[in-house]
Amino acid sequence: MPAVHLSPLGVAGRRQPVFARRGAVATSQPLAAQVGLSVLQAGGNAVDAAIATAAALTVVEPCSNGLGSDAFALVWHDGRPHGLNGSGRSTRRRTARDLVDAGRTAMPQHGWDAVTVPGAVRAWADLHARFGRLDFAALLEPAAVLAEEGFAVSGVVAAAWERAVALAEARRGAHHDPAEDAFLPHFAPLGRAPAIGEVWRSATTAATLRALGASRGEDLYTGAAADRLVAFAAATGGFLDADDLAAHRSEWVDPIGVSYRDHEVWEIPPNGQGIAALIALRILDGHDPADVAPFGAPGVAAADAPPRPASWHRAIEAVKAALVDTHAFVADPAHADVPTAALLADAHIGRRRAALGERAHRPVAVDPRSSDTVYLCTADDEGNQVSFIQSNFAGFGAGIVVPGTGISLQNRGWGFSLEPGHPNELAPGKRPFHTIIPGFLTRGGEPVGPFGVMGGHMQAQGHVQVVLDAVEHGDDPQTALGRPRWFWDAETGRVDVESTAGTPVVAALAARGHDALATDRATTFGRGQAIWRLENGTLVAGSEPRADAYPLGW
Repeated sequence: MPAVHLSPLGVAGRRQPVFARRGAVATSQPLAAQVGLSVLQAGGNAVDAAIATAAALTVVEPCSNGLGSDAFALVWHDGRPHGLNGSGRSTRRRTARDLVDAGRTAMPQHGWDAVTVPGAVRAWADLHARFGRLDFAALLEPAAVLAEEGFAVSGVVAAAWERAVALAEARRGAHHDPAEDAFLPHFAPLGRAPAIGEVWRSATTAATLRALGASRGEDLYTGAAADRLVAFAAATGGFLDADDLAAHRSEWVDPIGVSYRDHEVWEIPPNGQGIAALIALRILDGHDPADVAPFGAPGVAAADAPPRPASWHRAIEAVKAALVDTHAFVADPAHADVPTAALLADAHIGRRRAALGERAHRPVAVDPRSSDTVYLCTADDEGNQVSFIQSNFAGFGAGIVVPGTGISLQNRGWGFSLEPGHPNELAPGKRPFHTIIPGFLTRGGEPVGPFGVMGGHMQAQGHVQVVLDAVEHGDDPQTALGRPRWFWDAETGRVDVESTAGTPVVAALAARGHDALATDRATTFGRGQAIWRLENGTLVAGSEPRADAYPLGW
């Protein structure tokens, strides 16, 4: 287990971690965390709690995920991590050439061409079939109750909801797409987004959740919900059909991992960007701890220590190299030759490390598309731990709500390329490049715990920063998540620095050649959750201070 340094109580402005013996849940919405905790208290395990929490999040944070989302999971069970790729594929009736011939120069963000098969619901069912204990319908019922009876909208969600409704209204004013006609009536029934504290409810969403529960998720792929989705697509210019939905399967995968100091870091293999975090950590592992510890001296509890600019510089440079590699090679391995092993091999890592110096370098720009995502983690007293992430991609996704269902469809197809020959070129039945990644940390083969930092291309960067904080400083989850962060914007080359890091850090990074800018925009730096297990079995949970929730335990 890590040498966790527990922060002293009473420090002004700092959240404290939650300690628990029987189980813990951490996610971005308190109502969803309460659902997960209630499942643990009812005799469910960590997987049951994760499924129930994920379902509740589709209701209480719909601007980030929904029943039309994708999902990935890492599950620690029986002494090893298990990976589930729950991402959906493109329709088999559309190619990149089709979009180019129709006048497209890039993948659209909204509308049917941005939609891929929703994978999250199937992922819930597959996780439950392999590891679940309680009745599947019972796990979705709390989410259905939240939708039916309504919930009070929290502050961070209200702001994101308002932005998304404004964008949808602007799109409608500029160009009418009948596929988006049901979006505003469903999510803005009063003609506007719900305000902070206002109650939002949806009887249609509740009914769909119950149908999904009764059918173990099958309703979305071969049942009444699938029929509605396919009919609506056919009527409004979409190409997704019954065969696309019925053919969808999740994929159990072997997680990929690397050593960092005396720990191991685990990610889902491509088509996701988790490998970027592993490349960066391998580069940094070749440096002395004194050169990369991000806050104060390595191995020292330093909750209030300021950032060390030289260490931040090295981490930023490593992340740049890792993201360039990732965007050049990562795609659906069923359609492209993804050199996963070569990217993590000593020879490649050594070349990358040797090429990085004391000055900022400018790699080839990569696409910095944003992402709206939810992440959750759970743990029980049997040793099971779950790292789970699901996402629409951007905002409410493609802007398409299937009438009569409450199902909002993701826009993961936006992650494809139209460039001929690109590994991530749109092709029939192909999974797009994914930004969402669950992480897991072990030490000497023993579980430390699940962690994740949602938020587009901040995710791999956030994973690197959380691991550095945990391993180099022994941070408990809450301390690690509360530290100042940085984000490299691949399009502009700018390094955004959270203002709490302090002006001297920004100036020091600029002196090394970085285009560094201090900002208070919390959404830039992602939203994370983590749960560590101590040697005595105690669970220590932390939740993102930039979001609405606190972790829960019992």
